[in-house]
Amino acid sequence: MPLWSVWLIASSIMFILEIFTVGFLLFFPAIGAFLAFIFAVFGATSELQVIVFVVTSLLMIAFIRPIVTKFFKSKDVAMNSKSVIGKNGIVIKTINNLDGRGQIKVAGEIWTAVSESDDEIAEGTTVLVQKVEGVKLVVKKV
Repeated sequence: MPLWSVWLIASSIMFILEIFTVGFLLFFPAIGAFLAFIFAVFGATSELQVIVFVVTSLLMIAFIRPIVTKFFKSKDVAMNSKSVIGKNGIVIKTINNLDGRGQIKVAGEIWTAVSESDDEIAEGTTVLVQKVEGVKLVVKKV
């Protein structure tokens, strides 16, 4: 098997494996292997191909990977259910724990709610979200 095909296969495998990772760790060696493939196609010696692969891979990991990971860094955003804790809401359907009914509007969204103290809370009352239990918000009067 010619060396250029080894570089092409290695590059392809690394690109495919990169799809299943999140750290951009295989992306840059895959580019290095592809560059070595190009050098091989143009008749470079095997030593030069290895040097191209190693040097380009290491340089890109050292200098470009930090920039790329910073650019694609996911922002740690609280899930919606957690983001409403501590916020005020307005009761839009009277909260009655015994009847199992009650809804509030908080942060522009409508949630099922229960009273922390088991008291009935009338429609139009401002409440404070204490915690999340499953899909219901536990609230208290403000």
